[in-house]
Amino acid sequence: MIQKMDLSKNINSAHTAFLDWKKTPFTHRQKLLHKLADVLEKNKEAFAKLITTEMHKPISQSIAEIEKSAGMIRFYAEAENVLKPEKIKTEFNVSEVHHDSLGIILGVMPWNFPFWQVLRFAVPAILAGNVTLLKHASICFGSGDAIEKAFLDAGFPKFIFQNLKIGHDEIKEIMENPFVRGVSLTGSEKAGANVASLAGKNIKKSVLELGGSDAYIVLDNADLEEAAKEAPMAKLQNTGQVCNAAKRFIVHQKIEKDFVPKFIEEYNAYQPSDPFKEETKLSKMARPDLADELENQYKKAQKNGAEVVLALERISESEFRPGIILVEEGNPILQEELFGPLAILMIGKNDEEILKLANDIPFGLANSIWTKDKKRAQFFIENLESGTVSINKATSSDARLPFGGAKSSGYGVELSLHAIKEFTQIKTVVGNI
Repeated sequence: MIQKMDLSKNINSAHTAFLDWKKTPFTHRQKLLHKLADVLEKNKEAFAKLITTEMHKPISQSIAEIEKSAGMIRFYAEAENVLKPEKIKTEFNVSEVHHDSLGIILGVMPWNFPFWQVLRFAVPAILAGNVTLLKHASICFGSGDAIEKAFLDAGFPKFIFQNLKIGHDEIKEIMENPFVRGVSLTGSEKAGANVASLAGKNIKKSVLELGGSDAYIVLDNADLEEAAKEAPMAKLQNTGQVCNAAKRFIVHQKIEKDFVPKFIEEYNAYQPSDPFKEETKLSKMARPDLADELENQYKKAQKNGAEVVLALERISESEFRPGIILVEEGNPILQEELFGPLAILMIGKNDEEILKLANDIPFGLANSIWTKDKKRAQFFIENLESGTVSINKATSSDARLPFGGAKSSGYGVELSLHAIKEFTQIKTVVGNI
């Protein structure tokens, strides 16, 4: 339930905590992160059950989310201290670059990965000496509370991480507070534009990880068995509610008749079932209104010429049998993100046309290319307009590697050592002493 809060008290408490936390040694922060990972691992079944209850993710995928989050936390708990002053050779005897923590960072986080998205924002920001406020999706307030308690159980000082049960209307008030120095948002293009506008108006740093309509490109010399086997999970993990899921399967025309039947056969193995059963791979969508939106997009695509390859069949208010539509260039549905169990199939004549199809959208998050030819792979690596290019594998995020988007998919990076510096101020120190 959304609460009316005196946000100034929360912000003042966070700022007071920050004044001490920024002086805490990097190594001590890392010790607490190890304990935080322990808390997640110890309670992974309970946390996974909470995720599945709140947003219906299959329980095996919820457990995997907690395990992945714990692994990410340990990566930062063991990471190199990239915030140490960097010495630069000049004519002065003191010439350094410092990285200072900023203060309070607001996280505006989505429901689709209720723990992972929050922690991948918060952990590097906190390790950098900042403190965080969370505005979680309203259906995941329980997850937000559980994460806040996990920080406290790990021994973090109070107010280093706070979960605020607030609505979107309160974001403006938070961003206008001078103690709040930045914001990280994972969400829709519209939400990102609104929050970035607030951040810009108040001269504050923002990191945006927005939507995607990523291409899963299968060339004529790919391993078709492996590409077809990987394809359904690339699309249907978390019931297709993943920003960097494969949403457009662009197939070389020479292998259309060989690949598409294999793809459909594998895809059909994903049928909705009870999310609390360990063997379930596909569940219902997070909310009925999201299912309504997907169904409307399905109808819109057909009105504009899309051919049904596999029907998207609605079997309850938020549950579908997954569908596939064959779409040609120019269909307006290509300018939208399909967030659910509906895949787009496209056919390209050659590498140049396939590249054009892949890039001809507003988004650019994470594309995947399947080929045995290094030269052809390199062509796509150099020319795909996205933050990530995966080769002969489905796209996925990895704590060791930076993750971020191009074009309308956002800016800034999460994960990797780069993320530790996202919410720091570069300070140049130069002179003689």
